[in-house]
Amino acid sequence: MSQTVELKVDLGERSYPIYIGENLIGDTGAYLNKHGFKTGSPILIVTDETIAPYYLDTVVNSLRSAGYTVVTHIVPAGEQTKSLSMLEAIVTTALTGNLDRNSAVIALGGGVIGDLAGFVAATYMRGIRFIQIPTTILAHDSSVGGKVAVNHKLAKNIIGAFHQPDYVLYDVTTLRTLSPREVRSGLAEMVKHGLIWDEAFVDWLEESASKLLNLDLDALKYGIHQGCRIKSVVVAEDERENDLRAILNLGHTIGHALEAVAGYGELLHGEAIAIGMVGASLLAQKLGYSSDIYTRTKALLQKFELPVSLPKHYDVDAIMEAMSHDKKFKEGKMVFVIPTAIGKVEINRNVPAEWVRETVEQLKGEA
Repeated sequence: MSQTVELKVDLGERSYPIYIGENLIGDTGAYLNKHGFKTGSPILIVTDETIAPYYLDTVVNSLRSAGYTVVTHIVPAGEQTKSLSMLEAIVTTALTGNLDRNSAVIALGGGVIGDLAGFVAATYMRGIRFIQIPTTILAHDSSVGGKVAVNHKLAKNIIGAFHQPDYVLYDVTTLRTLSPREVRSGLAEMVKHGLIWDEAFVDWLEESASKLLNLDLDALKYGIHQGCRIKSVVVAEDERENDLRAILNLGHTIGHALEAVAGYGELLHGEAIAIGMVGASLLAQKLGYSSDIYTRTKALLQKFELPVSLPKHYDVDAIMEAMSHDKKFKEGKMVFVIPTAIGKVEINRNVPAEWVRETVEQLKGEA
């Protein structure tokens, strides 16, 4: 097997490793053997039309060489794929492919595929094993922690479960096929991990933006390792998002609303979250925290060529309505993750809705 860096997500009986390295997907079959998957049960690979031409054959050939029977399901690329109708189509493939309780689902792709394939694994026969093979930078966040879901037209990720993978196999060489826009979107979540937890990592991100944007593999391995490390520590403390884990939602309350209003297509996830993080830093100012948080957050996101303002045609009423369906909305007050310093955040459950509206209006004036 190729040389890897290994990181553990410590969840007791559900603990699992994250392997980060180069040229790992050709060893997929060997990793399944290492983790005790039996060759007698079919393996389902779920991927999308963008990823399949690059990597599906490599993964299928590795599995078959290791003695596994392989079933594949290719879905359209994009957030719209995370739907109940697509879930049903994949379950049909699993049934016709004779998947049993000892089978596994492999999510080969970005965050959308991880969420969708993971939800298939969580619900098929009331739960079978699954493996994450991320092929995007964004998925260094979504592939860790076991949150799997599909969308409803009124709310993102509202139909879902907690279902931890057996392991995450992160081959950084797959990131070379990403478009520059997808690279930037993924790096937004890396920035988020620094902003919620580790100022020293933020310092490194400020210095390393150019290397990361240019897909320097050593910089990517370090950045992904640090992002996964931070998320794994938070998830280990609070697996089912009862308290601390909610800090991972920095920027997501506004961001998810923007995605919903845009129809899950106009803005990429990381772009929406970047705007949301600027919004959270503006709310921090209203709450009396240092204006440096806003200044530095905005400047850092601009270094990564991410949007820091709201498109002018977005309707504020529609955005507020979308936030009312967010899991974090309660009784006219809004729950927000608020940065209190660079590398530190708090969960504030009493943010006045009028402040949020003012902030959304302000974001439209940022351009």
